[in-house]
Amino acid sequence: MLRQFLIFFLAFASFIYCKAQGGSSKIDTLPVPTPMPPSAMAGPSPMTTPGMAGPLQANPRPFGYSFGHFGTIYVTGVVSGIGKLQNNVFPGEKKSIVDLSNGQVFIQKVDGVFQFFVQAGAYSLPDLGLPYVRAGNTEKTTGIATNAFYGVLPQAFVKIAPVKNFSVMAGKLPTLIGAEYTFSFENMNIERGLLWNQENAVNRGVQANFTAGPLTLAASWNDGMYSNRYTWGWLSAVYAINSRNTLALIGGGNTKTTTVSSSATPLYLNNEQIYNVIYTHNSGKWTIEPYLQYTSVPKKEVLNTTDDAKTYGAALFVNYAALSNPDGSSFFLPVRLEYIKSSDSKGATPNLLYGQGSNASSFTLTPTYQYKRLFARAEFSFVKANKIISGFAFGSDGTKSSQTRGSLEIGMLF
Repeated sequence: MLRQFLIFFLAFASFIYCKAQGGSSKIDTLPVPTPMPPSAMAGPSPMTTPGMAGPLQANPRPFGYSFGHFGTIYVTGVVSGIGKLQNNVFPGEKKSIVDLSNGQVFIQKVDGVFQFFVQAGAYSLPDLGLPYVRAGNTEKTTGIATNAFYGVLPQAFVKIAPVKNFSVMAGKLPTLIGAEYTFSFENMNIERGLLWNQENAVNRGVQANFTAGPLTLAASWNDGMYSNRYTWGWLSAVYAINSRNTLALIGGGNTKTTTVSSSATPLYLNNEQIYNVIYTHNSGKWTIEPYLQYTSVPKKEVLNTTDDAKTYGAALFVNYAALSNPDGSSFFLPVRLEYIKSSDSKGATPNLLYGQGSNASSFTLTPTYQYKRLFARAEFSFVKANKIISGFAFGSDGTKSSQTRGSLEIGMLF
């Protein structure tokens, strides 16, 4: 599958590149939007990193200090807290949770040949259909999200940009895969979705970026699910069809079999291949983004599996900008719909969802209000799983087939 994707990817990129070269004089006059996939984070601007899918808007006037010929270093950040109510809780969880969702600072240089980005702080990673892992400690619960996942420096990399349309990055990089970023403030919804649960978030490695007119290409060699085994490869092509529409083709996977397993490195997912097709449409107050996802974990004796495991997923993001006032206040209504299905095989097949052969759907609504740098958003989410296997779903005994959550996140982007 990886070989077929590589052939198709090269053919797709070559076709788009030739088309872009042939029509460059016309295309150069069009304003090209920044697409949602993390692969589009190549242009030098104080606002491109960390990536923001909206509706939350980063500080348009970030603090910067000039160091003469070296350039300007910008400092921004986010502080936010989260409260959650939920039913059918997982073992060890409570029905109500209050925690820090983000306490992070971003330091970056975004121009010149030498650039860098450093992200430091604490965070939680709330997502649908999985237990919530706290960012902070309580007397009864030890917070492990920051330490067990990507540490107090979850992303940090240097970037060499010798020319305007080409750059190379190295360090702890944001993933190229998927339509949702890693941290809550970056996305339309507070919690990431069911499809995100199959994806990696941060990888250590190198990445090359190249732009030609409306085409943005990226290639990365990295450690996948933060495994510290540099055997993963990513390819990404993002084509800006016009000022309102973009199409992204992204794929990759582990080129070898590795047995690393930790909270940040799920054993089976770290041996998968994953492919995305993402389309983004912007029109006035509306942003509409459907995307498809396919994953495959091949059978391997060293993994004690006797059959391949696959997932097929589809998601739709819709955001309506209901209010945008000159005083800096805005109100948005983002909605997410998802469906994901896992393959049904007998024998020792990896469980990638709620039991082999299970499927799940989700609905998420996140009314969002922002006033200048302050924001508040509420969220209602519902997950329904079908064909579950007892012990692998919701509830203290893993036998419940659904979960409803209500969340509130309040914070400031500075």
